[in-house]
Amino acid sequence: LILTEKSFSNMAGMKSVILALALLAGVDAKVYFKEQFNDDKWESRWVASTFPGKSASDMGAFEWTAGEWYGDENDKGIKTSQDAKHYGLSAMMDKSFTQKKDLVIQYTVKHEQKLDCGGAYIKIGSKADQKSFSGDTPYQIMFGPDMCGSTKRTHVIFNYPAKDENLEAKSEIKCETDQKSHLYTLHIKADASYEVFIDEESKQTGKLEEGWDFLLPKEIKDPKESKPEDWVDAKKIADPEEVKPEGYDDIPAQIADPEAEMPDDWDEEDDGEWEPPMISNPDYKGEWKPTMIDNPDYKGPWEHPLIANPDFKDDKNLFQRCKDCAMIGFELWQVKSGTMFDDIIVTD
Repeated sequence: LILTEKSFSNMAGMKSVILALALLAGVDAKVYFKEQFNDDKWESRWVASTFPGKSASDMGAFEWTAGEWYGDENDKGIKTSQDAKHYGLSAMMDKSFTQKKDLVIQYTVKHEQKLDCGGAYIKIGSKADQKSFSGDTPYQIMFGPDMCGSTKRTHVIFNYPAKDENLEAKSEIKCETDQKSHLYTLHIKADASYEVFIDEESKQTGKLEEGWDFLLPKEIKDPKESKPEDWVDAKKIADPEEVKPEGYDDIPAQIADPEAEMPDDWDEEDDGEWEPPMISNPDYKGEWKPTMIDNPDYKGPWEHPLIANPDFKDDKNLFQRCKDCAMIGFELWQVKSGTMFDDIIVTD
């Protein structure tokens, strides 16, 4: 269950969310991680990283601020503060957890700088070296907006150990691109379905199995079957009774202009033999083609018979997208800084 304010014009709206979730604790709700950035000790909970192969000068710093505009100056978040920089920041959860039922990941994003190219997504994974947390660090869930040029999407990427791959959602979810605060919510349900919300509005919902390529197909084309050689799949054929008219090919595409006359000042001794200009022949009908008629032998498109895929393996725990999750973080690149993050919560 997600309880939120209806509007998030600034970061202050999330306070009611945390309160509501706290009240839900009495009905067996578990908060795995919560961060509101409202105290100056936030840096003691988060660790900045330097990406492997990069120097400290390549890394940008997060600024603790209420932003350029706000509803409450004491309601602060963190903001990217340097252009054309990488950003690495992570925090450990109080203890690791393995998803047993629903899982909700939620946070707010505000692009004060009119972001044109950069990420604003969040990652959740197992315990790792925070000082080197980067794009090379394994993760289990990556969620949130990413923009560059014409690409403006909300990532929902799951690592699937059975394939050892990070799987992007097959259907793209657009992200918000204005300068307002927006609430991004990913809800993974115990029945192996999911739903993505932006500002409480559902943007995509469905079954995990259908939204990502976790599993092999249940059915495959029968390798022992092939289209019969005598299968007729041509809907139309040339009318066999129609014959090209006699002399059809003798009609030229162009003819000499019958109205053209040799100029009075044309001298054939000096100018050569005069030839009238050519014009399109009104009697020319183009290449002859017979009339197409319905094919009496047409059988329709051949459909390859399907059989059960012998390699298909179901996954009864497909909903379990977090196993021994213990760390959350931002691993970003931004051309133009000014993105704010606030009110992060991971709960069931």
